[in-house]
Amino acid sequence: MPVNEGGRLAALDGYAILDTAPEREFDDIVRMAQRIFAVPIVLVSFVAADRQYFKARIGLDVCQTNREGSFCTRAILGQEVMVIPDALADERFISSPLVTGKPYVRFYAGAPLVTPEGFVVGSFCIKDVVPRADFSDDQRRTMEDLARLVMERLEARKLKLADRDSRKRFESVAAVSPDAIICADGANRIVSWNKAAETIFGYAAAEVIGQPLTLIVPPAFRSMHEAGLARAAAGHPTTLVGNVVTVPACRRNGDEFPIELSLSHWTEAGEHHFGAIARDVTDRALAEERLKREAELDHLTGIANRKVLSARMEEAGRCGSAAILLLVDLDGFKDVNDSLGHAAGDEVLKVVAARLQAEASGNALVSRLGGDEFAVFLEGIVDPVVGTALGQRMIAAIERPIEIDERCIYVGASVGIAVTEAAEWDPGELLGDTDLALYRAKAEGRSRVALFTPDLRSIARTRTSVSSGMRAAWERGEFEMYYQPQVLLDTGAITGAEALIRWNHPERGLVSPAAFLPVLEESLLAVPVSEWILRTACKQAATWRRLGFPRFRVGVNLFAAQFRTGDLPHVVEQILDDHNLPGDALELEITENIILRSDGRIKANLTALRALGVGIAFDDYGTGYASLTMLKDYPVTRLKIDRSFVSNVGCSRKDQTIVEAISTLARGFDLDVIAEGIETLEQTGLMGQHCAEGQGYFFGRPMTAGSFTQLLKVADRRADNGADRPHELRRA
Repeated sequence: MPVNEGGRLAALDGYAILDTAPEREFDDIVRMAQRIFAVPIVLVSFVAADRQYFKARIGLDVCQTNREGSFCTRAILGQEVMVIPDALADERFISSPLVTGKPYVRFYAGAPLVTPEGFVVGSFCIKDVVPRADFSDDQRRTMEDLARLVMERLEARKLKLADRDSRKRFESVAAVSPDAIICADGANRIVSWNKAAETIFGYAAAEVIGQPLTLIVPPAFRSMHEAGLARAAAGHPTTLVGNVVTVPACRRNGDEFPIELSLSHWTEAGEHHFGAIARDVTDRALAEERLKREAELDHLTGIANRKVLSARMEEAGRCGSAAILLLVDLDGFKDVNDSLGHAAGDEVLKVVAARLQAEASGNALVSRLGGDEFAVFLEGIVDPVVGTALGQRMIAAIERPIEIDERCIYVGASVGIAVTEAAEWDPGELLGDTDLALYRAKAEGRSRVALFTPDLRSIARTRTSVSSGMRAAWERGEFEMYYQPQVLLDTGAITGAEALIRWNHPERGLVSPAAFLPVLEESLLAVPVSEWILRTACKQAATWRRLGFPRFRVGVNLFAAQFRTGDLPHVVEQILDDHNLPGDALELEITENIILRSDGRIKANLTALRALGVGIAFDDYGTGYASLTMLKDYPVTRLKIDRSFVSNVGCSRKDQTIVEAISTLARGFDLDVIAEGIETLEQTGLMGQHCAEGQGYFFGRPMTAGSFTQLLKVADRRADNGADRPHELRRA
């Protein structure tokens, strides 16, 4: 439909809004929009004949621009929200200076500002410097609500200006105004009552003329209202006269509702008169409440969002209140999204939010920070026992089955806790401390609660330093593989070696594995370094097989990250083919933590690896709590008895019993057993009663490939010479 440009410009002129000073009523709306949509630029734009004027703005230094090529010039051509997901992909704007210049605009959404007569005088718009492809219908409706709010403020402003004119004009406007316009005399009696007042308040004009104006004032406010009119009549300032305020009013049926009120006072022939312009803002109040909820509540779960948590923590920090913060991170949530879809994941988050609120005390603030991470903030409590108990209850609540579409879903959680004393404190520091505690909880496995201790800060600094150093070490080739021999305990024959990564630092020398391996396993280097370990170890094993050790087997420790790539079996198969190795030349070692921290694909990966003939060793066996279940469910071929049991096997009946139990269990599952950490001849003899193979310092420390080659040659000569010392190393 063609735009009546003349009528539109006349309607715009009627508001007398161009080139006026900023006004709070409009500035508040753009600030609200910036919080809701998280955009850098928000404008209330009125489009004149040759320019667009910004009555309220955030993120833009100028108050007007040429309308040629502008987004708002297009937006006023219709009466629906115009959305440009990516201006560079839109032929209408691809060459616009607003898109090609600085600051450049990639995303635009504009809701037309429509007058009661149907003229579009401008737009309420948001802009971003990055594209947005997911602007939802709900967000469009929010833009429409904000545009209506701008027009309501504009109409109220227009009426306020009109209120300054003569009573004749006041009465002429009253006859056609959609707002209630009421006049009263100095005795508080109603003398004028327009049609809109009849509609809004439910009284006919004949019923109210001569009645006190308090008729439409709620009983609780009537004495205050009468006192205010008396002050105005006496020439004293009041809060109502000359201002636009929102106050409660009363309908004929007794219902209370909000009105936006503009009250004027004048004298005529020596008599005091009052004029009131009232608008029913029930719908607007509801819309503002909805916008407030959207700005403060998580849209999915309905609980508080990060913004509310930050505000609450900042206030508590300023006041110096003692407090406890818990961070709750879900375990296994990614599996739900991957296997059942995001709709199921959303339902899980809603249930978890409800359960957290049910477990929290009345003064606790439960909020969703984003994704599958939640926070619980308690003021006035400094006892870590209280926080730990709450964290454990929340984990137990989360672990209860969640039923969605007749399917039971199970997720777990890890909780980090930090406590602050009753003194002024920094919210960012408390959140950082809690995050470090959560990191520790997740590192220890699932369903754990960890309390922040000061040493975690130094650990984090060390981890950061090590992480940056490892990147440089990887690029400079400072990593090296060491090998520790694995032998037959009855003959001392070398059967293979465990491959162990070492870091040869140019200044610090050989860095302890404990100092960098945990960081490496969690870093982005985990996948490329782990593949390098596999290739290097297999290449070395092939070399030693060619030297006369045809049954030599190399053991390689796996990282959890390798299972998350989805292509581990293919990578292993390719490496074996590259070095002409059979599957049984390689043994891959896994720990309980790897299984607990990996997703459901690990079993399929291990099964595929076994199909290649690759051995699967369960490292540190006996130190975890779920080992029996894993023996039953996973294709393990060998158990490695942890060194903590081996070191005391000669003096501890309990450790000896554990070793016997593990060896008996292994026989029942038809598994091989190897003992780690053998350091003495006595341990060699004792462990030889329960397992065929062993490794430890007694047979050799981890060594370079060159040193290991020399060890093999010595063992080869002993085998050729027929040495009969049972625990001397020799060729298998």
